[in-house]
Amino acid sequence: MKLNKQDILKALEMITVPGEGKNMVESGAVKNVQIFGDEVEVDITINNPSLQARKKTEVEILKIIHQEVYEKAKIKVNLKVDAPANPKVNEIKGKPIPGIQNIIAVASGKGGVGKSTVTANLAVTLSKMGFKVGLLDADIYGPSMPIMFDVAQEKPLAVTIDGKSKMKPVENYGVQLLSIGFFTDANQAVIWRGPMAAKALNQMIFDAHWGNLDFLLIDLPPGTGDIHLSIMQAMPVTGAVVVSTPQEVALADARKGVAMFQQETINVPVLGVVENMAYFTPAELPDNKYYIFGKEGAKNLATDLNVPFLGEVPLVQSIREAGDVGRPAALQESTPIATAFEDITKNVVQELVNRNENMPPTEAIKITTMAGCSTAK
Repeated sequence: MKLNKQDILKALEMITVPGEGKNMVESGAVKNVQIFGDEVEVDITINNPSLQARKKTEVEILKIIHQEVYEKAKIKVNLKVDAPANPKVNEIKGKPIPGIQNIIAVASGKGGVGKSTVTANLAVTLSKMGFKVGLLDADIYGPSMPIMFDVAQEKPLAVTIDGKSKMKPVENYGVQLLSIGFFTDANQAVIWRGPMAAKALNQMIFDAHWGNLDFLLIDLPPGTGDIHLSIMQAMPVTGAVVVSTPQEVALADARKGVAMFQQETINVPVLGVVENMAYFTPAELPDNKYYIFGKEGAKNLATDLNVPFLGEVPLVQSIREAGDVGRPAALQESTPIATAFEDITKNVVQELVNRNENMPPTEAIKITTMAGCSTAK
């Protein structure tokens, strides 16, 4: 059988270029076709650099020529990758949430350092200061906010807004709250893969009627993983607060937490570091401080990383007790604990004001295939 170039090109029109949606000839991927008897040499250029795309393209060319032109043809594919200078972006477009002025993510590199406790007390302190506050419990696998706010038995109600059904957050102590804990049984483990967890978070973010908020605090899970990326892809986070205890094991992970936000592809301003369980003072020795987990570790870390130090919280039994009974310790009046959280919260607000005055609004992050917020009033 005599082969000709037109038959080969017609066959190649039946192949779609990976990631482009056009056929191989229309897209210009076919650079040259040469025929030598029963031998066919095809020069191809594609933009997708992945090994899977290259292999798939080569296999499809061999298959289509054998099927449509000549099954005994000897085919050689010369495949070249011409990847663009800026890799194609695969993103979940983040969008501002109407009515919400500032979004603050509270994170920790390590579990058990009191991140959720600090978040809860920041929220109620902001509310005491007169701000309108919401709190999203994004710790999908270990939600604790319903207990800390004494609303574990509550369920978000449905409200109709502009003809659409929305979730109405549960409210207590002047803080609006949504958590996956409202939708799961207390004895039920949440065994979800990343995409399912991300979908649940998006529903709590965008299918909720938060109303007008000065601050939305997000209690992130420990570590640096899929949930963190999903949150920062879904919406523009104004700034981040990192919580750590003073010991080296926690500081090593907190350093990674700060580094995550500072990555070029994420670029969320770090408002500062909070040191939890900074020291212990027994009631019978009120003038003594015992640095059980080390002294000023998080403060020194903040200095090393050139980020603000927001303050320290002592190791006090009443903080744990307050969280367990669902009344955050910062609600107490004129106590050293309430004062500590007030100082930290004022520092957070000040750093947020500085950030909003001196930096442009954060954009939702863009994850490549290779790999407006206003000032607080």
